[in-house]
Amino acid sequence: MPQRANQMTTDSASKMTIPHPDMTDWKQLVAKYQEPSTLRAIWQILDSVVPYMLLWCLMYWTVTVSWWLTIPPAILAGALLVRVFIIFHDCGHGSFFKSRLANDITGFIAGVFTFTPYYHWRWEHALHHGASGNLDRRGTGDIWTLTVQEYLESSRLKRFAYRLARNPVVLFAIAPVFLFVVRERFPSPRASARERHSVWCMNLAILATATGLSLIFGLKTYLLIQLMVMMTAGTAGVWMFYVQHQFEDAYWEHGEKWDYTLAALQGSSFYKLPRILQWFSGNIGFHHIHHLSPRIANYNLERCHNSHPLFRSVKPLTFFESLKSLNFRLWDEQRGRLVGFRHIRGLPRKQGNREKTHATSGSRTH
Repeated sequence: MPQRANQMTTDSASKMTIPHPDMTDWKQLVAKYQEPSTLRAIWQILDSVVPYMLLWCLMYWTVTVSWWLTIPPAILAGALLVRVFIIFHDCGHGSFFKSRLANDITGFIAGVFTFTPYYHWRWEHALHHGASGNLDRRGTGDIWTLTVQEYLESSRLKRFAYRLARNPVVLFAIAPVFLFVVRERFPSPRASARERHSVWCMNLAILATATGLSLIFGLKTYLLIQLMVMMTAGTAGVWMFYVQHQFEDAYWEHGEKWDYTLAALQGSSFYKLPRILQWFSGNIGFHHIHHLSPRIANYNLERCHNSHPLFRSVKPLTFFESLKSLNFRLWDEQRGRLVGFRHIRGLPRKQGNREKTHATSGSRTH
């Protein structure tokens, strides 16, 4: 136990290296980057949506020659669809255009491409931003995350379900298709009338689009191409979302200790990707900036990050380092970090209230 206590002290100290400005300070730092640019927004639509549509035209030709010729443009279309989703995402935050109407129209159209109802997703995503890193407000718009204690105290069935949900094949291959093709077709029971209606309207728009493309390509061909595109985009998108909050030295606190600024700068990664992947992912790797101020459009995130030492002090997560995140499954409140299942081998199912009380009484100090 002394060794674990020393580890916990070291971990807590390492998390305090990021300066913690007051709310006024960081708001002043990001203010000028919250101003949308109509020219940048239009250009991003032209270099994302237009190539995506052209690739569908290309696949109309390649599929008549060979399915092997169709697979590469389908994968490329899936990669571009990630970038289209970032446009959809920014419209939901009201950051892509200055005009709210322009954001809503563009967001709805991008939602047809990404199979995502605009207003419903916007509502759920706002809940995610308001609760990211808060142990008492998990469950909406996030990856299912249990603490070590919660896992140990769970029933055998729940532990099996959690392990299954955390399996990489399920998480990054099956879940994305289920999420965008099935789950997004139904509104949340807690959704308001506008959010519910947005789901039904999006379903009709997707049905109309799918019917039109099926008449052009043929039903079977359209479904196979759409599945390849969605699997590529969904897997990449869920992976990006995963590593943005599921890295070892992340941030999780209970409600009374939860801090918005620390949740952004410590609980959202700076995913430093090669330039080409940064472009396809719409700069969303600067996720610490995005969570600090969702009103900053993706085309301004990098500029904001480079503007001040506070933002640059966030340790980058490289692509190869991010692969380690596959092993992190549970939040250890004692150590203040994510750990793998191997970490809990040999621990009793119920460690008792002693560890739980110790964890909640001060696993991290600000």
